[in-house]
Amino acid sequence: MAIIRVENVRMAGLASSVPDVVRTVDDDIERFKSEDFRKIGESIGVTSRRIAPAGVCSSDLCVAAAERLLEALEWDRDTVQAVLFVSQTPDYRAPATACTLQTRLGLPTSCAAMDINLGCSGYVYGLATAAQFVLGMAGGQEHGGRVLLLVGDTITHFVSPDDRASAPLFGDAGSATALEFSSAAEPIVFSLGTDGRGLKHLIVPAGGERQPRTEETGVRTARESGNVRSDEDVYMNGAEVFSFALQEVPKMVRSTLTEAGWSVDDVDGVVMHQSNKIMLNHLRKRLKFDEDKFLIALEGYGNTSCASIPLAMTHQWATAQTSQKLRLVLAGFGIGWSWGGAAVTCENMVMPELVIYETPKSEATTTQAVNEAA
Repeated sequence: MAIIRVENVRMAGLASSVPDVVRTVDDDIERFKSEDFRKIGESIGVTSRRIAPAGVCSSDLCVAAAERLLEALEWDRDTVQAVLFVSQTPDYRAPATACTLQTRLGLPTSCAAMDINLGCSGYVYGLATAAQFVLGMAGGQEHGGRVLLLVGDTITHFVSPDDRASAPLFGDAGSATALEFSSAAEPIVFSLGTDGRGLKHLIVPAGGERQPRTEETGVRTARESGNVRSDEDVYMNGAEVFSFALQEVPKMVRSTLTEAGWSVDDVDGVVMHQSNKIMLNHLRKRLKFDEDKFLIALEGYGNTSCASIPLAMTHQWATAQTSQKLRLVLAGFGIGWSWGGAAVTCENMVMPELVIYETPKSEATTTQAVNEAA
């Protein structure tokens, strides 16, 4: 695995945002005409989730989180030297969404802006990239090198509402993380890996240059096990995802701990990509982490792709000021296959309460309207 060790960078703050539209397991039962979905929801740990209506983008959720975070931090926006946007649901195919975020957030034109196209591992990869931006821009000077990392997906826009394997699981969210130079910060260790042979098991097949959209690619038809979707919807082979995770994630976490010089007992909290409760419990047991240290925060949100790690942290620790010192292991894994682990020490980190993004009046809708439109 690729190992990166970063000195003198601290996570100054983190905020998360979710849409105001809620879809529940009762909606799924009505949609699929089956009470089985109540048991399914309980087993995967998701009986309700947040859904972004049409017209609400991942960038909108990230902006809401960033505005709240910048307010809480009291940062002068002119001191932000880079904004990085991690997502697989950008505003446009071109230009990069990060360019629009620079303007929307009122950041200076001297600010660097860049998109990173990654899914479930994206938060950890984004942290690794942002941390190195901080060091390069700080030039070794205290109070230099401030970077905003915006991570979010509206993945439900690519999920067929009639796909039994995917529809009950996914939700939408955005996040903002502030990083800055600090000579007092403890090192952050990253462990990253990739295996592109897994691409076919978790994919949106059509819509890119490899398989452009046509009249046929958008037509939803019955597939395996009666799931209904089009080639423009996400396809997930759950068995293969599970097998990949059990094979690679424990190795990644152990590698991260070894490189950081930490034992399992040194860790105050483990925050993994919130895939589903069954998988997370298997990983916890295999790695021998205590339940009280292992965060599962799917309920009310669903699997929110790259935003799931920061959203889980907000759910667990959001206060006006997280003054306690926490040694955290972060672990993202999934689509690609791609995986990334981080050992990071958080202290005096600003973490506002969860932001509920209110759908603009022009795009106002209800859960019923969203369901009918789908």
